[in-house]
Amino acid sequence: MCASVKYGSRGPALIPRMKTKHRIYYITLFSVVLLGLIATGMFQFWPHSIESSAEWSLDRRSVHDAPLVRIPMSSPIPERGDLSCRMHTCFDVYRCGYNPKNKIKVYIYPLQRFVDEVGVPISSTGLSREYNDLLSAISDSDFYTDDVTRACLFIPSTDVLNQNSLRIRETAQALAMLPRWDKGMNHLLFNMLPGGPPDYNTALDVPRDRALLAGGGFSTWTYRQGYDVSIPVYSPLSAEVDLPERQPGPRRYFILSSQTAIHREYRVELERLKEENGEALLLLDKCSNLSQGLASVRKRCYKGQVYDYPQILQESSFCVVLRGARLGQATLSDVLQAGCVPVIMADSYILPFSEVLDWKRASVVIPEEKLPEMYTILKSIPHRQVEEMQRQARWFWEAYFSSMKAIGMTTLQIINDRIYPYAARTYEEWNNPSVVKWSSVNSPLFLPLIPPRSPGFTAVVLTYDRIESLFRVITEISKVSSLAKLLVVWNNQNKSPPEESLWPKVTVPLKVVRTKENKLSNRFFPFDEIETEAVLAIDDDIIMLTSDELQFGYEVWREFPDRLVGYPGRLHLWDHEMGKWKYESEWTNEVSMVLTGAAFYHKYFNYLYTYKMPGDIKNWVDAHMNCEDIAMNFLVANITGKAPIKVTPRKKFKCPECTAIDGLSLDQTHMVERSECINKFASVFGTMPLKVVEHRADPVLYKDDFPEKLKSFPNIGSL
Repeated sequence: MCASVKYGSRGPALIPRMKTKHRIYYITLFSVVLLGLIATGMFQFWPHSIESSAEWSLDRRSVHDAPLVRIPMSSPIPERGDLSCRMHTCFDVYRCGYNPKNKIKVYIYPLQRFVDEVGVPISSTGLSREYNDLLSAISDSDFYTDDVTRACLFIPSTDVLNQNSLRIRETAQALAMLPRWDKGMNHLLFNMLPGGPPDYNTALDVPRDRALLAGGGFSTWTYRQGYDVSIPVYSPLSAEVDLPERQPGPRRYFILSSQTAIHREYRVELERLKEENGEALLLLDKCSNLSQGLASVRKRCYKGQVYDYPQILQESSFCVVLRGARLGQATLSDVLQAGCVPVIMADSYILPFSEVLDWKRASVVIPEEKLPEMYTILKSIPHRQVEEMQRQARWFWEAYFSSMKAIGMTTLQIINDRIYPYAARTYEEWNNPSVVKWSSVNSPLFLPLIPPRSPGFTAVVLTYDRIESLFRVITEISKVSSLAKLLVVWNNQNKSPPEESLWPKVTVPLKVVRTKENKLSNRFFPFDEIETEAVLAIDDDIIMLTSDELQFGYEVWREFPDRLVGYPGRLHLWDHEMGKWKYESEWTNEVSMVLTGAAFYHKYFNYLYTYKMPGDIKNWVDAHMNCEDIAMNFLVANITGKAPIKVTPRKKFKCPECTAIDGLSLDQTHMVERSECINKFASVFGTMPLKVVEHRADPVLYKDDFPEKLKSFPNIGSL
C-alpha cells in the first residue's frame, strides 16, 4: 500500500506550508535586522568627525557625573620640576611623527574627580568656568584627537589654573596617576595664578616632573626658555564688558593708574608724580564708600569721584601696570582691551607670549627703579609712535588675550611651531594685523627650507603715457628665458590703456593694473599677481637693456636675494661746505645705490615699503613725485646692512627718444630734490644706512677673446 503524494501547481509539497502568523513574525524580524545593518553602515561611512565628538561643556557633561578616583596616601609624588628642561631633552618629538598638515595632535584626559583617602577633593573649586572654556576650545580645534595613540601632547582635565584652590601634594599625586604621565613627558599644564603667601612663587608649586608649563607669572628665574610658554592672566571683564574699539590719538589723560592693591612705596611715588604733573595723571584707587560685590569691582575712585572700570582706561594714552603680589596681572589684559599703551614695571617679568610677540610695538617697559622718571620717559615718545602702539595694543588683545580660547590656541600654536619649525608662523604673521597678507611672502633674510612656489621673476613696468617705448620694453623683456609674468602698472587716470589687440604678443601672462592715483609708490605695491619671489622693477623708457643683461641680473639676484641688484648706479656724498648729504649721478668708481628704474629685488620689500616705511617718507615721495628709488635703497640697506649690487658695465640709460616733457628725471629741479631726499630720509631713519662699495658684477667671459657662441651672456652692453 502506497501513500499518495500531493502535487500542487508549484511542485511536490515536501515541506509543510508555514502558518500565516509565523510568516509575519519572521518577516518583521528580518526587516528589523536589515534596517539595523543599513543604519550601522550609514553611520560608519557617513562623513563625520570622530575627533570633535568629545564635549567638554559643563551644560552637557557635569563634573559630578565624572568617575570618583581615590588617591592612596602612599601614591608617588612627581619631582619638583627640572629647570634644565628644553624641547630636545624633556620632550619626545617622535611621538608627534610626520603630519602632512604640520599640526600636533592633543589629547585631553577624561574628566575625573580626585579625592584623598578620606574623600576630600584635591581642589576646592573643581573645574572652573575658565578651564572648561579652555578645554572646550581645544576639543573643538584641529589640534584635538580622542585617539590617545595618535597624541603628541597630553592635557590633564585637572584644573590647576589657580594654585590657591589646590592641595599641592594631592594634586601632584593625581598627575602622577595619569596613565600616560611618564614623568610628565609631553604633558602640558595651564596655570595663571602661581604661588601663594607669603613668598608667591612665580611658577606653579605643584611638583610636575618634566611637564611643560603654560604659566601666567613667570620670572626670568623660573621660566625655561624655549620650553615653557608665558601666558597672560585672563581677565573675566573681557567677557563681561564690551569696550568698543577707539581710534588711536590723544586722550583726556596722559597717564592713568587703576590698580588697587599696589605696594605702598609705589603709590607714594605715583602721588608725587600726580602733584608734579597735575591733570595729566589720574591716580585711581579702590572705592571705600561702596559695598563689596560685583559693582565695586567695576568702579575706581579718586577723592570721592567714582569712575567706571575698565571704561576709564580708554581715556588715557598710557596706563600703568605695576607688579603686585604676583608678577602677572589681569590689569594688563584690561589695558590692552582699552587700546591704552601699557607701561609695565615688573622687573624680571616674562611678558605673555614674548617668544613670538614684539612687545616693543605695543608697550613701554620701565625698570621699577625708574618710576620717578616715568613721566619724562613717556613724554619723549613721538605722537605718531604712541598712536601705532595704541593700535597694536588693541590688536594684541583681540588676537591673543580676549578669551580662554585665544590664549589656548596661541599656546598650542607656539608649541606647534617648535615641533614643525619649517611651517612656523613668521614674525609678521604673529605681529601684524591680518589685513597685510604676510603669509604669501617669505623674508629673504632667512634661508628657505622649501623651494619657492614659483621660479623666475615678475617684471613690473611703471608707465604713464609712453606707449611706443612701453611696447619696446615689453618686447625686449619677453625674450628673457626666466621671465614668468609681466605686470604693467598703468598710472594714468585720465587715459585708458591701449586695446588688448594692440599689445605685443608675448608667451607669458601679461596683466595691466590701473591705479586710482598717480603715485610713484604704486610700483612697489605688493600686488596679488606677483607670485614669484623675484621682482624686476623697470621704467617704460629703459629700452636699451638686452635680454642677456636682464637674464644675467636675475642670475646674480638668485645668489644674493636680500640685495638690490640693478643697472644704473648712484652715489651719496657728504658735502663738507654745506654740511649735508649730496646726491651724485656722475660716473664714479663707487656705488651706494642702484636705481629701481631697472633693478631686481625680493617681493618681501614691497610689503615693507607699503606697510612699514618709517615716518612720512612714503607720503613725501608721492607728494614730490620723486625719490621712490632712493627710499627703497634706504629701506633695504637699513634692514640688511648691505650695499646694493650693480651689474654689467652699462652706465648710459637715457631714453634717446624722450624729451624733457616726457620724463621726470630730466627736469632741472629733479636733481636738487634728490639731494633733499637723501637728507630727509637720513633724518627720518636717524642714521645713514647706505653703504658705499667699489664693486660690480660682470659675466666671467664677457671681455675675453673667446667665441661668442660659447659665452653664456654674449650680448652685454658697453658703457
